[in-house]
Amino acid sequence: MDDLLVKSLLDEATLAEQIEINQWLSDSDDNQRYFEHFEMIWKQSRRLEARTKVDENAAWERFKTRTQTTKEEPKVLPLYPKRPLSILRIAAMLTLTVCAGWLAVMLFYNQKNPEQMVVRSGTRTLIDTLPDGSVVTLNKKSTLSYPANFTGDTRRVALTGEAFFEVTPNKEKPFIISVNDVTVKVVGTSFNVKENPKKTEVIVETGLVEVAKSQRMVKVRPMEKVTVSKSGAAFTKEETREEFHKYYRTGRLICDYTPLWRLTEILSESFDADIVIKNDSIRTMTINTTFEQKSLDSILSVISATLGVEVQHNGKQIILK
Repeated sequence: MDDLLVKSLLDEATLAEQIEINQWLSDSDDNQRYFEHFEMIWKQSRRLEARTKVDENAAWERFKTRTQTTKEEPKVLPLYPKRPLSILRIAAMLTLTVCAGWLAVMLFYNQKNPEQMVVRSGTRTLIDTLPDGSVVTLNKKSTLSYPANFTGDTRRVALTGEAFFEVTPNKEKPFIISVNDVTVKVVGTSFNVKENPKKTEVIVETGLVEVAKSQRMVKVRPMEKVTVSKSGAAFTKEETREEFHKYYRTGRLICDYTPLWRLTEILSESFDADIVIKNDSIRTMTINTTFEQKSLDSILSVISATLGVEVQHNGKQIILK
């Protein structure tokens, strides 16, 4: 295509070649931008040509004067005669060289600054596969950004909201998540990350995860949870047997003698609801059951029947008493 563009700029392209060029230009915006850069460099070379002060006619006359006094020698023609390079052809060669350099620079820039992909889950959970084969499940109202290709010696992504990561193992290229002002670093494991304006929470299912903030770092193992406050650099690490972090992925809400106050917290987060407990006497009542793919009203009905509590709706607020 570069050869055809040069012929077009030299007005040497045939009708068929010009049609091919026009079709190529209409195929994509990238082709059009490429041609615009190509033409810009071409025009610059034409300006250089216009500024030349060489008098070609006078030079030709001087050459004839010198050769008239010498004996004419028989001409020897090369087997493959070459056309002399005109200034325009030299300019065309210069154009191709500059364009090649420009393309090399653009390729280097793209390698250093790969295209960023942004995935938003909106009002539903969403599963995405990253360039390295890692699988991410985004909870509702969450966003994940990552490069179209992982270059360099790390795999870096950024998260807002909540997500479960199943990271493809690669000891030579650690997987790093930036969330709030916390860094989560792994090699190959599965874990859940949740952030909100107050804290960042990491729960590990398999493998080993490093959580760092402000020059401090803690290692988190399976069935452990670490919580990092947004307002400080303090880490809180504890064992956990809860499986509520799986709810948005599996649709199974497993209650293992769970206090009512804790269950209402999970339901409020999961259904974006405002559930309050009116009486302190029922806050610590426990429930032991599993809810599978149930609506909020169905779950509240089971809670009411199991614990003998009353459910009231006051506008958008749900009151348990």
